[in-house]
Amino acid sequence: MTTVLYARVSTAEQTIEHQEKQARAAGFEIDEVVSDHGLSGVSTKLKDRPQGKRLHDMLRSGDTLVVRWVDRLGRNYDDVSDTIREFMRKGVVIRTVINGLTFDGATKDPMQQAVRDALIGFMAATAQAQAEANKEAQKAGIEHAKAKPDRYKGRKPTYTRSQHKDVQDMLALGFGTSVIAQSTRLTRQTVLRIKADPAAAEKALTIWGM
Repeated sequence: MTTVLYARVSTAEQTIEHQEKQARAAGFEIDEVVSDHGLSGVSTKLKDRPQGKRLHDMLRSGDTLVVRWVDRLGRNYDDVSDTIREFMRKGVVIRTVINGLTFDGATKDPMQQAVRDALIGFMAATAQAQAEANKEAQKAGIEHAKAKPDRYKGRKPTYTRSQHKDVQDMLALGFGTSVIAQSTRLTRQTVLRIKADPAAAEKALTIWGM
């Protein structure tokens, strides 16, 4: 039985090493890391990614797949839902680092199955909703910057676009400020500023070309 961490990074600001470090810090004993670089979870299905395809081929019944959160598998509702269910049918257990969820196809109890399937749907929907919200915020920031190209930039953000996205994702899941700060390596004050006005935080990134 093998425990595999699947990591995906879509920007230069994100790192595979950070996702692996988080997983190990959470107590996971990782046997192998499989990762895709520079690929969007919105437009590219897991099976269509080079290492995502390899992941499907290598995992067997009894293996455990670890991901930072379900958005590493994808940010499309159908793709994430289908992927998790396909792995479960193969006997693979999926576990998340951030909120400690476990998706296991072994249960035969219909009530437990119903709760599990509802949770899969909710997590997949949240992943897509956050991707769409981030896209709209980025679009608004670009339009704002174009409308006022010569405006004073203000202070340069102390967070990256990747960290901004992670904060939004974790806020949507109900995590507290301290937990988010520790996970994203930001100060509590920075997390609180992003939480208070995510649109302004996004605009600052765009104005600075980040």
